[in-house]
Amino acid sequence: MNDLKTQVKFGIALGVLSLAAGLAAHLALTDIYHAEGNLSLEWNVLRICAVIMTVFIGYSLVILGRILRTT
Repeated sequence: MNDLKTQVKFGIALGVLSLAAGLAAHLALTDIYHAEGNLSLEWNVLRICAVIMTVFIGYSLVILGRILRTT
């Protein structure tokens, strides 16, 4: 059970990171919308944010499945 608590804490940390990624994605999309010069950095930020959010969603689903099996 202690291992599961550690995994849940890691999931919470990923959630906080995902929120920060959402904010960064919003800022990048705002720059893209305004077409400000070279947008390669903004597109790379969006790619990184998509990876972070995908990892968070996948990890959350796995942990929730483990919690359901233990109860």
